[in-house]
Amino acid sequence: MPQSSRRQNRSGTLVFANWNYVLLLIGVALIVVGFTAMYLEGQYLGFISLYVSPVLIIGGYAEIIYALLWAPDEQSAAEEQ
Repeated sequence: MPQSSRRQNRSGTLVFANWNYVLLLIGVALIVVGFTAMYLEGQYLGFISLYVSPVLIIGGYAEIIYALLWAPDEQSAAEEQ
């Protein structure tokens, strides 16, 4: 099968809604902030390194998982288009 016919069978819709990408960026930002805070403190037994940064990092990963699994309702998806 030539590649041109495979490309024509694909639809032009996105896999995720815009809100999924916003949630994904928030999750990535939380992870970056968590690792940056851990790095900037410089102490491996400091308060931020032990308590704040891990919560931010785990929250970021949870946000990314939620962004990947969240699907809009049929009604709101129709309104968006």
